[in-house]
Amino acid sequence: MSSILTNNSAMVALQTLKSINMNLGKVQSEISTGKTIDSAKDNAATWAISKVMSSDVAGFEAISDSLALGQSTVGVALNAAESITDLLTEIKGKVVNSQEENVDRAKIQTDIEALTAQIGSISGAAQFNGLNLLSNDSYDAGTGTSSILSSLDRNATGVVSSNIDVAKQDLSTTAGVFSAAGTGTAAAAGTAFTGADGATGAVMTVGANLVAGDMFNIESINGVAIAAADQIAVSVVDGDTQASIQAKMVTALQFAADRMELDFTFEANATTAGQIDATNNSGAAAAFAAAGVNGLTGATDDGNTTIGGNLALLNSFDVTTEAGADAALGAIEGLIQSSIDSAASLGSNGRRIETQADFVSKMTDGLTSGIGALVDADMEAASAKLQALQTQQQLGVQALSIANQAPQTILSLFR
Repeated sequence: MSSILTNNSAMVALQTLKSINMNLGKVQSEISTGKTIDSAKDNAATWAISKVMSSDVAGFEAISDSLALGQSTVGVALNAAESITDLLTEIKGKVVNSQEENVDRAKIQTDIEALTAQIGSISGAAQFNGLNLLSNDSYDAGTGTSSILSSLDRNATGVVSSNIDVAKQDLSTTAGVFSAAGTGTAAAAGTAFTGADGATGAVMTVGANLVAGDMFNIESINGVAIAAADQIAVSVVDGDTQASIQAKMVTALQFAADRMELDFTFEANATTAGQIDATNNSGAAAAFAAAGVNGLTGATDDGNTTIGGNLALLNSFDVTTEAGADAALGAIEGLIQSSIDSAASLGSNGRRIETQADFVSKMTDGLTSGIGALVDADMEAASAKLQALQTQQQLGVQALSIANQAPQTILSLFR
């Protein structure tokens, strides 16, 4: 039955053409945007996943900047630490030269003072964007570590940041200034000991609960008072351990004794943590007294006390006398080792940051590739589809034209 009111063929042709045009529009959008999923209406689940991953990519790009900044900061400090090690080695050469009697020790002392000043200049200037990893002279706990944002770890509850903690090293030559009027509680002087030739006794025990800002001051050795200008202060900085403080104390005590020409040997006790022992090598049978050590065991941030650097002992070097030259020779090796340890620590941290930066770069590339696999259009397939849909569109237009001409045949029935 033919009808001039209802053209079923035209309706079918029209619906087919609409479907073709809709698919053609989608393919053209894929080609123009390069994405098969450009908005949530294209595929809500996949779009949501891609957006979460895209936010992670942005986060990792920011982390790359943080790691680059950290790498530069550690690099500056490492170069400075290596330079300081070289200068300390040069000072050691000067100290060795001063052991001879027929040398101009005054000129050697001048050279040592110049090199010490240069070390202080390097440690003070070794900063990048205001952060100096070779200066750790704050009273506050937590200041001995610099945290570098290194990763974003996503789990079921959200995102958690990870950091690389870089321990600050203290290679400054700032001399510690001890004030008994500090706000801390005064520590007892070194434990007294007596003994004959070769006898060993405990000088003192370095506590395990010391905090940044605590300080010990060597005021006398074997009952012989040290002039105020020559007293040696050993500072506790954030990050110091009981063992590291003990090592600094042993070096300072030995230096003070050698400079005073007292034949003692100071060393860390092998069994008792923090204990420092002294041996009388003088050959005298008479009893000998403890090293006079005063200290503060609490916060000393009242401004009366200045925290000294790990290389502050350089300021006490005086090779113009035989005793001073001997004392400097005994102490320089420990200072060099301190500098080497600092450089090694910074080198390890620098390598870790470099490795993490490489990982983050690869992670960013991997996430970007994954996002592309989810939402990017297959341009080869889209091109082929476009050609097919354009052909279908032409045929659809032709079919609709034919369907629209069908009612014209009814006129022939009325001729």
